[in-house]
Amino acid sequence: MILKIDPELFNPVYLKHQIGNLNSTQIYFGGSSSGKSYSLAQRVILDVLKGRNYLIVRQTAGSIKRSCFNEITKAIGALRMSDYFDINKSDFVITCNINNKQILFSGLDDTEKIKSITPIDGVLTDVWVEEATEAEYKAVKQLEKRLRGKSKFVKRITLSFNPVDQNHWIYKEYFDIWEDDKQYVERDGVSILKTTYKDNKFLTDDDVYRLENEKDEWYHNVYTLGNWGVLGDVIFRNWRVENLSELKKSFDKIRHGLDFGFADDPNALVDVHYDKSRKKLYIFGEEYANDLTNVELINLIRPHVGNRVITCDSAEPKTIKELNNNRIRAISAKKGPGSIEAGIRFLRGLEIIVDVNCVNIKNELSKYKWKEDKGGNSLPVPLDKDNHLIDALRYAIEDEIGGGTPTVQIFDKRKLGLR
Repeated sequence: MILKIDPELFNPVYLKHQIGNLNSTQIYFGGSSSGKSYSLAQRVILDVLKGRNYLIVRQTAGSIKRSCFNEITKAIGALRMSDYFDINKSDFVITCNINNKQILFSGLDDTEKIKSITPIDGVLTDVWVEEATEAEYKAVKQLEKRLRGKSKFVKRITLSFNPVDQNHWIYKEYFDIWEDDKQYVERDGVSILKTTYKDNKFLTDDDVYRLENEKDEWYHNVYTLGNWGVLGDVIFRNWRVENLSELKKSFDKIRHGLDFGFADDPNALVDVHYDKSRKKLYIFGEEYANDLTNVELINLIRPHVGNRVITCDSAEPKTIKELNNNRIRAISAKKGPGSIEAGIRFLRGLEIIVDVNCVNIKNELSKYKWKEDKGGNSLPVPLDKDNHLIDALRYAIEDEIGGGTPTVQIFDKRKLGLR
């Protein structure tokens, strides 16, 4: 069977450097809206038609369902190939009807599934790690071991991401071959392609305007220009990442915080355990979801909180009332003047341990920084950007932070020896 596909459906840079690339390790990085993910989805479809089997992963299963699976599905429709693929939305498996080759999806948080996952015909030839900066070094190395067995195809692992932090293990592991004056380099089985919004011909004028007019220097450098981020005066340096899957079974001082979504902002929920005696805060659960109805929000919250209290942003009293009407014990955060600064001071005095699967709070902690004046000097004011989970974190433990309105209690005077 010969399929004729219009090359105008592809961005030229990816046709040149991606389609037919046989390097065993392939890296696609750069700015936001550069078309990386969608172009890789297009390649996956063409490769499966040729006889390859794919495993596509992100750090958590939930995030891959909302991103890569949808990208692949959209690309199949855009390429007018729906008749050639069976899309199983329950099991998140896509099977080519022509040759029985498959596209499989999994989260790195489901280690047992990763170990056992296998296509129905042949072996895995390709692993694609989307948002690879979310993944740990060990996890990616384990994925490389899944590429085994006899196949006529060169086996490949592909990493795609925005270059948020130059201290990341990916930079240290692979970028010794990189040349800043090049867009594409390859050496010893490793290829690296850098792209930006300028490489995506499908963007609207509004898309381009927002990227080109980003005021924050770090965001402009990373998401507009596609350069590796060098973080400035970040607020939180007192945190680390651990696998809390076993330890969290013993947590008994559990609290929850919720920051409501507005317009394009996500609803952000966080689960924490606070060890007051050791001044340790464990962040072991999160949700990060846009465009939720109140019913969807209730269904998202309930498995996390059970009968426990959840402290919510006080900006939406009607939503808090509806949560309570649906048997979720929601209360309003006190907030008030100085509450943000007081919360930051308190959190900076703790040892914060983040579960490896809480990728969104890791991203926020990595990027949350102080505002700067025109001379680049830090101001004692946090930058109000990408801090939804950090706000929820403050709400969750605000009774420990203090700084709110004092509570006046009336005692029985007789207990004080007074009449």
